[in-house]
Amino acid sequence: MSAAATMTWHEDLATLVGDTTGVRLPGSGGDAPAAAAVGAGWYGEEEEGRAEEGWVQQAKGFAESTAEMLRELGRGLWDVAAQSLAGAEDSELARRLRKRAKATGKRLSFMNEYLPEERDPVRCWLIVAAVAFVTLLVLGVGSGDETPVELPKKLIISPPSANRIQLPDGRHLAYEEQGVSADRARFSLIAPHSFLSSRLAGIPGIRASLLEEFGVRLVTYDLPGFGESDPHPGRNLNSSALDMLHLADALDIPDKFWVVGYSGGGMHAWSALHYIPDRVAGAAMFAPMANPYDSKMTKEERHKTWDRWSTKRKLMHILARRFPSLLPLFYRQSFLSGKQGQPESWLSLSLGKKDKTLLEGPEFNAFWERNVAESVRQGDARPFVQEAVLQVSDWGFSLSDIQMQKKEDRGFFELIKSLFNQVEREWVGFLGPIHIWQGMDDRVVSPSVAEFARRVVPGATVHKLLDEGHFSYFCFCDECHRQIFSTLFGIPQGPIDPVPQSGEVASELAEETSAPDNLAEEEQGNSSLA
Repeated sequence: MSAAATMTWHEDLATLVGDTTGVRLPGSGGDAPAAAAVGAGWYGEEEEGRAEEGWVQQAKGFAESTAEMLRELGRGLWDVAAQSLAGAEDSELARRLRKRAKATGKRLSFMNEYLPEERDPVRCWLIVAAVAFVTLLVLGVGSGDETPVELPKKLIISPPSANRIQLPDGRHLAYEEQGVSADRARFSLIAPHSFLSSRLAGIPGIRASLLEEFGVRLVTYDLPGFGESDPHPGRNLNSSALDMLHLADALDIPDKFWVVGYSGGGMHAWSALHYIPDRVAGAAMFAPMANPYDSKMTKEERHKTWDRWSTKRKLMHILARRFPSLLPLFYRQSFLSGKQGQPESWLSLSLGKKDKTLLEGPEFNAFWERNVAESVRQGDARPFVQEAVLQVSDWGFSLSDIQMQKKEDRGFFELIKSLFNQVEREWVGFLGPIHIWQGMDDRVVSPSVAEFARRVVPGATVHKLLDEGHFSYFCFCDECHRQIFSTLFGIPQGPIDPVPQSGEVASELAEETSAPDNLAEEEQGNSSLA
């Protein structure tokens, strides 16, 4: 029998692997005595006590050899792939993919600040992405076992009914008036609305009798693209302030008006104080939003801004700042779906006790349904995306620019003198009253935002409201509304009695002068009869 015919399977396997691997199997490599001994141990009848140990070694050797073969096979495939892809990095496809990957990595680089310094960003975020994918799969599988819930109601959009003015650029702005008439108004208030709201909001639940008592004219309007107002593709906070100015002129507000800023509407109120300070008498702010990326905001203040936010709200915040093109996908699944939903779910809010109690009431629910339906009347996601992006992008100014210390050119001796004497500071910008009401249990706009505003706007007065939330003080609270007006306007004096016009005065004088003439004619007639 030839030598090849007498080779064992160990030797066959060893020749396939090769000597370069360094794997030595029992009975291979020409070690005949060892092979004979092992063979005797495996197949010999006289060493039955070692048969079990031999099978263990046999299985171990087979596993090691198989692993070595797979490793060599992998190396071979890698070499083939490397040779096949040689020069592919210069292809058009590779350049496009490399450019897109670089741009994506740059947009995602902001997330690296949340990683420890010793962690590799690429490896960490691959793991995060994998875990997130598995989590979504688990949530998707588990959602099939949820108990059925009541189907949401459809949004009922009423026919158009707003008054509208035409702006200088040709757009139309829808508005609504409450309170006393223009000629009797002692105070005029203009209120831009917040996100997912409309001109119907104003001050929710405000009584007409209270407006009459203080002589207040309240004007609310739809932001561009909301309600019945025409959209403005290139709008910013400067154009927002100019819209407010044109509205005041069109409605014959002769002098100055107060601006009301609630929640996201506070952004537009701040813009009025910065861009048109000469037309604003004062500001009434209620949990006003500030730019979380304001240049004067510290890192600690920035983190406190969203400490109480839900995870979904933080995600929407990141999307608005980094990937705004994805926002319409979420909006069409919620408030642009044509169905009615709850504020906390649609706005991703985490509410306190007082806010939850208010939102569960029938009065607020009726207001919410009507207001949201008007807000989404046009069914377009772009105005909402614009509003969300404005909240987290560069406003064009910092809150510290609203009131600034006046800079004066002083000589050397004046500077030395100012070090020893207390010099009164002079301020420029908006110098009227600014009142901020802030609920300390507000989980939508953190109380730290009001503290930041007071720090950078020295003239602002902050009213801290213990146990109040985001909605509870501003909406449907008669006593709260009276406190607000008393703080702003003092003792109620009622409306102004309108002054008679010049034509009316002339007609009254004509009547008074004609009366004696008629009397003289009557006396002359009587004398002639006599």
